[in-house]
Amino acid sequence: MVLRSALVKMRVYYAAVEQVVAATDKREVWGAVSLVDYNPRDREGYIFGYKDMSEAMGPCECDCPDAILDLLTPTDHQYAEEWRARCRNNAAERRARGAKPTPRAGQTIIFDTPLSFSNGQRLDRFDILANPRNHRTVLYRPTAPATSTASATSSTNTISFSNPNNPYA
Repeated sequence: MVLRSALVKMRVYYAAVEQVVAATDKREVWGAVSLVDYNPRDREGYIFGYKDMSEAMGPCECDCPDAILDLLTPTDHQYAEEWRARCRNNAAERRARGAKPTPRAGQTIIFDTPLSFSNGQRLDRFDILANPRNHRTVLYRPTAPATSTASATSSTNTISFSNPNNPYA
């Protein structure tokens, strides 16, 4: 029986599958992975295809949600353990990417260490402006007059955002 499932990016179906052996009442929950292909415009009429496998086969796809991984029972299959570890690492990386601050128009970005530019300038503050051509991106303008902001180079640098209109920024 499928306890929980998810279709990720319309490409991969993940499921926590429960199996109970009637003779021993032993319960096992393992991960199922199915590669999915949906093409409603296929010329030959093959609009749906899939390839299913278990976690013990060591699938390459490793974006299984934590909610499914949490339901799986311990296993002694090496490939399954490696797959679970890869899925957990990917989930942690996704959470870390989501936790990064997102610059918004009207804010000022402040670097702890000034950035060095190819024209010799060193700047540590930039205003964030709305991009009139693309609403998904923002533009950066130095708060001090500058002739070029291209080809900025920096090692690891911590940043902070300041926005007087938003106390949560």
